[in-house]
Amino acid sequence: MPHTYRIKTPAFTFGRSVLLGASLLLAGCSTIDRVTSVFGSDAPALGTPGSVKGFLGHVVSDEPQATLAGRNTLSAGGNAVDAMVAVGSTLWASLPSRAGIGGGGECVVFPAKSAGGPQAFSFPTSAPRSLAGERPAGVPMMARGLFLMHARFGSQKFEQLIGPAEAQARFGITVSRAFARDLAVVGPALAADPSAAAIYFRNGQPVVEGTAIIQTELAATLGQLRSAGVGDFYQGAFARRLADGSQSVGANISLDDLRGGLPKQSAPVLVASRFNGDQVAFTTGAGGMAAAAMFQTLARDPQATLPDDGGMGLPASTSAVTLDNAGNAVACAFSMNNLFGTGRIVPGTGVLLAATPGQNSAPQLSAAIAFNPALRVFRAAVGGSGQQGAARATASAMAQTLITAQALQALPAEPGRANVIGCSRYLPGSEGSCVAATDPRGAGLSAGSN
Repeated sequence: MPHTYRIKTPAFTFGRSVLLGASLLLAGCSTIDRVTSVFGSDAPALGTPGSVKGFLGHVVSDEPQATLAGRNTLSAGGNAVDAMVAVGSTLWASLPSRAGIGGGGECVVFPAKSAGGPQAFSFPTSAPRSLAGERPAGVPMMARGLFLMHARFGSQKFEQLIGPAEAQARFGITVSRAFARDLAVVGPALAADPSAAAIYFRNGQPVVEGTAIIQTELAATLGQLRSAGVGDFYQGAFARRLADGSQSVGANISLDDLRGGLPKQSAPVLVASRFNGDQVAFTTGAGGMAAAAMFQTLARDPQATLPDDGGMGLPASTSAVTLDNAGNAVACAFSMNNLFGTGRIVPGTGVLLAATPGQNSAPQLSAAIAFNPALRVFRAAVGGSGQQGAARATASAMAQTLITAQALQALPAEPGRANVIGCSRYLPGSEGSCVAATDPRGAGLSAGSN
């Protein structure tokens, strides 16, 4: 069994608490009003957004609302894993074309100052036992994958972290430029599904950027996930509803498929770099291994020309990276195995199903984190996307970040995209050396400290 340990959230308010206590002891209770006037009585309580001041870290993703959800989590005292859970669950509502709850992904986690080192989490969608049906679908793995990662390293409650996504689905989330672009690509093919048409189309046309959409059934599913737990999604009452409902959209996912879909935690693919004794940890799937091989090439010759994987039409994906102020970091890549997966929502659940692996070429789920193993500190995090260019994007963006101490000074070759965080003098260490960027050719957002 893998070793279990948790990232500890720093005691951000310790210094302030000591100073307040000393003030009261030395001057007496009559000074409470003066102390309150200095520190402020209306500050958000720890655990709520805005309660942590100063350097928070960074969050970068391809969808702005997901980025802001992650930043809010950091500002409430959450760590990098908590922030990634907030990012991932928000994507279920804001970018289901690439990262719906029916999809899957791969991540790398770096727990700063931990002797255990970085860990990889693999939860791509798996093929069902039977491929019978009009539109075979992959077994949803997002909820279980994020839950396992959070169980190992999270600090805030999982149900608290997915609560904002539930609220956005219930009361309305704004269509971002990134999601509007994906909708414009699929057009009438997605409208053929009545459930999808009711949410994503107006008068027969895809909704445009700035439109508010309500996803009542998805909100109910997230509420069930929050109250009954992730286990119910895979082996409880909800799992039975999902399995039964999948038959009506040609997916043929069984209850046994849901029960058997398990994420994995393992050692990442490790590659030595030529930069200050740093190492780079990559995701463990085909995309991560391809990125690791390309990075090795660049470590030997930074001017080397990198090929993509040689294939065309690989499935769309998306990436995100998070960093907290203690140096803990996460880099992830997510996919539906096809833009909008099967294009079918399971009636009554709001779950958009991913395409089954094997029907299409596998997506390149590629992400990486650079760190110094001797000091146990963070150096850089990269998430790659862009179909057949995803692995190349991860490798080239990581090499550039380590060489230049900048984030995306040179953009990955088309069609690759990258999200990057880098701290040239490491973290913990020098927060002033940290930079972050999202690929300007996309429509994402990078957000960090005040």
